[in-house]
Amino acid sequence: MSITRHHSNQRMSQIVIHGDTVYLAGQVADDASADITVQTEQVLQKIDNYLAEAGSDRSKILSAQVWIASMGHFAKMNEVWDAWVPEGQAPARACIEARLASPDLLVEIGIIAAR
Repeated sequence: MSITRHHSNQRMSQIVIHGDTVYLAGQVADDASADITVQTEQVLQKIDNYLAEAGSDRSKILSAQVWIASMGHFAKMNEVWDAWVPEGQAPARACIEARLASPDLLVEIGIIAAR
């Protein structure tokens, strides 16, 4: 079975496709100065775009890993997440409080989806 990689550099690929499974690298907001709501919206838009490029969409997400800088952001992040996930299509998900790559980043989300 073939493996294809998109938007790659020496360190990582944003999209890896193996058979009918799509793996997305952890996505962060483009505007690190924004609040948790805007950062979450930006991350989910990037996920939508990468899934579409890979021939998938949010209704086919199998698993999500969510890293947030503070559990104090959990409720606001979930408001955006809950509005984004199609009803009846919730993936397996974990949410972990973690120090992210930059102190201004509040959320990062990694996705595994079917095609």
